[in-house]
Amino acid sequence: MNRKKILMEVGEILDTYCTECLVKQTLRKDYGKTHAQFFCISECTVGAEIKKLGDQLVERK
Repeated sequence: MNRKKILMEVGEILDTYCTECLVKQTLRKDYGKTHAQFFCISECTVGAEIKKLGDQLVERK
């Protein structure tokens, strides 16, 4: 997958699943942005998919 396609896929995933995510909104409100981001990266399946795509971007450099 080329860089542009990966970035488009990440954007699509964020728009589809993360923009209105109730868990993210609640964690951000109760514990702050850092805690919400940590949860998304480490616990959320969507966050894991985004991380995997990000790793592909790093490999391409």
